[in-house]
Amino acid sequence: MVQTPPPTVPNGQYWSQFLSGALSQRGPNALPYAEDVKWLIRQHLVSLLEAFPSLPPKSSTFTHNDGRSSQLLQVDGTIPIVYGGVVYNIPAVIWLLESYPRSPPAVFLTPTRDMIIKRNHPHVDSSGHVNVPYLRNWVYPSSNLVDLVRTLSHVFGQLPPLYTRENPNPVPTPNPPSSSPSPSPSPQQPNSSSRIYSQAAPYGGGARIPQSSQHRPTDDPAEVYRRNAVNKILETAHSEIIATRKSREQEIENLFATQAVLRRRAEELSSGLREMHDEKEGLEQQLQLALMNSDLLEGWVRENAGKKRRDELDVDELFEPCDLLSKQLIECTAADMALEDTFYSLDKSVQEGAIPLDMYLKSIRALSREQFFHRATSAKVRASQGHSKIAAKSARAPRQAS
Repeated sequence: MVQTPPPTVPNGQYWSQFLSGALSQRGPNALPYAEDVKWLIRQHLVSLLEAFPSLPPKSSTFTHNDGRSSQLLQVDGTIPIVYGGVVYNIPAVIWLLESYPRSPPAVFLTPTRDMIIKRNHPHVDSSGHVNVPYLRNWVYPSSNLVDLVRTLSHVFGQLPPLYTRENPNPVPTPNPPSSSPSPSPSPQQPNSSSRIYSQAAPYGGGARIPQSSQHRPTDDPAEVYRRNAVNKILETAHSEIIATRKSREQEIENLFATQAVLRRRAEELSSGLREMHDEKEGLEQQLQLALMNSDLLEGWVRENAGKKRRDELDVDELFEPCDLLSKQLIECTAADMALEDTFYSLDKSVQEGAIPLDMYLKSIRALSREQFFHRATSAKVRASQGHSKIAAKSARAPRQAS
């Protein structure tokens, strides 16, 4: 469905609202432009309308060469040019393709029925497709529609692309309404066989050299050489500007990459500094703990400075049995374990031949008898301690019951 502006000439606020609404649509009717460039597209169209009111925007269906159809934005109107000191209007349509503004738009001339496209034009083919250096050297995001239309106006002013059809017998009848978006009557044809359209025609344009002496262009070689030189200088300057821009953009990209590396290193340094600060706090805490332990150790040393050393202490005096039975049990157990050690030593000695066998047997017999008495005494002591515990529990039971 084609969205066409109203027939009356709307103001800038209407076009801003129209573009905002068209670019903000969602769903199947949404325009196929990237979300991050829709605002830039709107700015390009608004700026173009302010600079060239004869190029109003609208949305329409565009058919690609492969048969695909897309709902796209376009500007359809006339491009003013100055040729021979007179202002003319070239009918044209500029399509904003899906990849715009990262890719250039498609520009076509839309001649009326009484116009023809100049053959072998350097910038316009027979189908009306326009291909000027500005489109070939399109650079995102600096290139825009205003500069494009100004370039087209300048290029077509030097070499107009449209001619009027020769009509040797013109009939002075009213012109039918044009099928263009803004119809208006064409000017009456003069007696000359052909001429380019003046500003009076809404989509006037063409490049046939006027037959009247007032608008007849010169064929002076110096003038032709001057135009060619100016075009060559403009193209060279434009190419140099593009090359300079690309080199500057590359430098900017390199600077951005360096800035990213520096930022990453700054983050690494900040992270390392935080880790060192945390480690310092941990070491300070450990230092405080070590100082506290040192103070405790120094206090213990001062308290035990006058006491006996370990080598001066008697191990037997470290433990004191609670009663006589416990003391006797400890002595019997110690004697039993000492005899076990003696048996082991005697076994090693007789194996090595340090003592004769008869002496070994005599000693084992005497020590075994002694060990028997110690173990029997230990058994009696344990039995006595068991009876004592039972008696003590029996004595406490009546007290608890009472």
